[in-house]
Amino acid sequence: MTASTTADSATLALLGKKQVLKRRFSFLSMFGFAVCELITWETVLALFAQALNNGGPAGAVYGFIIAWLSTMSVYTVISELASLAPIAGGQYYWVYMLAPPRYKRISSYIVGWLTSLAWIATVATETLFAGTMIQGALTLDYPGYDGKLWHGTLLTWAVMCGCIFINVVIPNWLPRFEVFILVFHLAGFVAILVTLWVMTPSYSPSHLVWATALNEGGWPTQGLSYCVGFLGNVATFVGADASVHLAEEVSNAALNIPRAIMGAMLINGSVGFIMIVTVLYCIGDIETVLDTATGFPFIQIFYDSVRNIAGATVMLAVVIALTWACATGITTTASRMTWSFARDRGLPFSKFLGRVSPRTKVPVIAVLTVTVIAALLTLIYIGSATAFNDVVSLTITGFYGSYFLPAALLLYHRVKGNVLPHGTEIDTLPAESQAGHDKKPSNTEQISQSDAEEVVNARLVWGPWRVPGILGILNNAYACAYMIFVIFWSVWPPDYHVTPSTMNYSIVVTAGVMILSGIWYLIGGKKQYKGPLIDDEVAAVMRVGSVVAVQ
Repeated sequence: MTASTTADSATLALLGKKQVLKRRFSFLSMFGFAVCELITWETVLALFAQALNNGGPAGAVYGFIIAWLSTMSVYTVISELASLAPIAGGQYYWVYMLAPPRYKRISSYIVGWLTSLAWIATVATETLFAGTMIQGALTLDYPGYDGKLWHGTLLTWAVMCGCIFINVVIPNWLPRFEVFILVFHLAGFVAILVTLWVMTPSYSPSHLVWATALNEGGWPTQGLSYCVGFLGNVATFVGADASVHLAEEVSNAALNIPRAIMGAMLINGSVGFIMIVTVLYCIGDIETVLDTATGFPFIQIFYDSVRNIAGATVMLAVVIALTWACATGITTTASRMTWSFARDRGLPFSKFLGRVSPRTKVPVIAVLTVTVIAALLTLIYIGSATAFNDVVSLTITGFYGSYFLPAALLLYHRVKGNVLPHGTEIDTLPAESQAGHDKKPSNTEQISQSDAEEVVNARLVWGPWRVPGILGILNNAYACAYMIFVIFWSVWPPDYHVTPSTMNYSIVVTAGVMILSGIWYLIGGKKQYKGPLIDDEVAAVMRVGSVVAVQ
C-alpha cells in the first residue's frame, strides 16, 4: 500500500468509512473523467435550439457566458465541500454535517433521494441523446426511414448495454478509457470546428450572431424570453459534480477532485463558447434548421455546411461516440451515488444495493439498478417525448436543489467562523464519547448515533482547497443567489401560450420526489436512516484511540 493510498484511507476513516472501492483514478484520469462528463461543446450542439427559440442567437451567446461564469461560482463551492469532506455520498453527507441538529436526518435524507434520482434521470437523458442521435443519423442517411419513438428507446437501451459492459466487465479500463476520451474530445472539437470554418458556403452576418433576439415562445417581453431560454445554457453545464461521487476511487481526493472540476469547467467553457459562436455563424436559414427531420438542428447544420451526407455522418459519428462515452461515465457516477446512499441505509433494499463485488471492487448491483430504472424511464419516451422531458427535468431542478442546501449551510458556517483552518488536528471522537469503548466491537455491534454525529460534525475543518476570506464568502453568496434564480426559471414552460403538450411539469416531478421521500421517511425511512453510518472496522479503531487528521 502506497503512502498516498494510506493517507486517502485515513482521510476516509475520519469520515467514518473504510476503503472498499479501488482507487483506480489518478489526477490525469480523473481530469479526463471530469472533462468528458461535461462534454460542453457536444451538449451545446444538442441543446442550443432551446436558447435559440427563446432569446435568439444573441441570447444564446451572452447567456452561455453568464451560465459559464455563474456555474463556475457554483462548482467552486462544490469543490470546497469536496475538499472538506471527500466522500462518494457528496451532497447528502455534507448536509448532515452542516445542518442544525434538529433537521440533520430529514434534510440529508431528502437531498440523498433528490441527488440519486437526478443522477438516474441523467443516465436516461444522456443515453437517450446518444440513441436518438443514432436515429438522426439513420434519418440523414436513409431519407425513406420512418423513425418512430420506440426506435429511439431501443437504440437507447443498446447504448445502456455498452455502458454496463465497461462499468461491470472491464472497470479497470475505465481510467485509461477516460484519458483516451479526453484526447478524442479535444481532437474531435478541432476536427469539426475546422470543417465548419472551411466548408460552410456562406457565414451569417455578425449582427445576426451578436445582436439578434428571438421570441419564438411568444412571451410578453423579450426579457422573459431570455430567462426562459437561458435554461438551455444552464443544462450545458449540469453534472460537473460527477467527480465528487468518485471521491473514494481517486488518489489524493481532497485536492484532485477540486482541481479536476475547475479545470474541466475552464476547458469545457472555452471550447463550448467557441462552438456555439461557430455554429451560429454557420447556421444558414434558422427556420430550416429548427424544423429538421433529424430531430437535432446541429445535424442539419453539419449537412448544410459540408453539403455531403457521408461527411455530415462522419461528423455526427464523432458527437455520438463522445455522447456515448459521457453516458458511460454518468452511469459510473449514478451507481456510486446510489451505492453510497444505500450504504447508509437511505434506500429500500439497502443491504442488496450496498454490496461491492469482491473481485472488481465495483458496486455491480447498483450499476445494474440505475441502468434498469433509467431504461424504464425511457419507456415514457415511447408515449410522449414531452412527458419524458418533464421526468428528466430532475437534471436541473434536482441537481441545483441538491447543490443549494449544502452551499447555503456552508455560507452560514463560514460567515459564523465555524469552519476551522486546514491542518487543524482533531479527534474523531471526543474523550467522553471514547470512554467505555476500550473493547473491540463484534461485526454486528453498532456504534451509537450520538457518536456517529460527533464524527460527522468533527469534520468542520477546511480541506486543502478553498477560496479564502471575504472572496470566498462573496462567491458562496453569489452561487446561492444564482441557484435560486436557476431553480425558479427551470419550472417555466417554453411557450407563453401553454398547452398540455408544452407544459413544464418539472415542478410536479421535483416536488413529488421531495414530498414522497419525506412521507417515506416518516413512514419507515427514519427507522432505517440514522444519517451517515460508521463502519465497524473504523469504529474499532476509533474506540482504541483517536485518529489524527491528515495534514
